[in-house]
Amino acid sequence: VQLVESGGGLVQPGGSLRLSCKVSGFSLDYYVIGWFRQAPGKEREGVSCISSSAGITYYADSVKGRFTISGDIAENTVYLQMNSLKPDDTAVYYCAADGRVAPQDFLYVRYNDMDTWGKGTLVTVAS
Repeated sequence: VQLVESGGGLVQPGGSLRLSCKVSGFSLDYYVIGWFRQAPGKEREGVSCISSSAGITYYADSVKGRFTISGDIAENTVYLQMNSLKPDDTAVYYCAADGRVAPQDFLYVRYNDMDTWGKGTLVTVAS
């Protein structure tokens, strides 16, 4: 079971990035997949998640209207399209997966209770 993130980088305020989370070892159909982020000196926070089988998505208030999560079952990959980026979005973004949690609770799962984590990809928003 493995999650591999990609797509991070340096972007100017107002710009866009698309993060990818390639899933191997299990199908998107059976897991809730999502994104967390951790900025320097701050706690890790839930950003967004998707239940591909149920067609349900959730977002943190701080990213609603700017970020969009989607899943490609054929590619077994989850994407996070990030638009209108702000300096406060600067963080390491981690992909996570859990096969037991309800989608509405995913963003509040503690680190040690999550089934699987990726290693993260750095997003820096600066001019």
